Amino acid sequence: MSAAFSSLHLPAALAGAVWRGAAPDALGALRRRGVSSGWPELDGELPAGGWPRGELSEILSPRPATLEWRLLGPALRGVAAAGGSVLLVGPPQPPYLPGLRQAGVEPARLVWVQGDSVAERLWAAEQLLDAAGAVLLWLPQAQPAPLRRLHARAAGGDALLFALRPWSARAESSPAPLRVLARPGDGWTLQLQLFKRRGAPQEQALALHAPPAAFDAVLPPRLRGAQSAETQLESDDAVGRVASAAT
Repeated sequence: MSAAFSSLHLPAALAGAVWRGAAPDALGALRRRGVSSGWPELDGELPAGGWPRGELSEILSPRPATLEWRLLGPALRGVAAAGGSVLLVGPPQPPYLPGLRQAGVEPARLVWVQGDSVAERLWAAEQLLDAAGAVLLWLPQAQPAPLRRLHARAAGGDALLFALRPWSARAESSPAPLRVLARPGDGWTLQLQLFKRRGAPQEQALALHAPPAAFDAVLPPRLRGAQSAETQLESDDAVGRVASAAT
């Protein structure tokens, strides 16, 4: 980075989002602390030390409304506990309020917008972003231009913003600084690959022990590690029909 560029005086809202090119093997850290994911090993791989505020993050998974609840549930619980609202835009299945409450997200903190088209969902997310603590936006397909606009709209804000997209979107261009592949692993684990982030690339995928909270409370120890990846997806699909117990 040149000295001239380093000395630029950027607006405060923008300066905190700029990665200034540290050592090649360094992890690009954001000035603002993120929201803990609930897993220390994942927080250690995220440039903000947690899910980043004020910018677009993408979660790509094999099937919609399954793995994202288990992955994002702890962070949403933290947002709700701090008094923030959780905005769901275009979820494939209706939110299951008892499951959300069990996960620590009270219905009073939940806003559900069922936009039919991608354009409607993007518009709703843009309009409500400032009033939300976290936004989950399901996008079966999306062009880079509206995603860039959404990312710019989030800049400098405090909200978590997640675009939940299909696995096939990995090959598509995206302005999101953070893109995560999530798939089921054996033993109720989630396999995560941060294939785009600020700083050095992730060397090894993470395996997070993440059984649905409702299951973890009743499963005997002999079954907690016995689920194959395919069985997990089938179970997640069933639980996903009731919002996967919001875990």
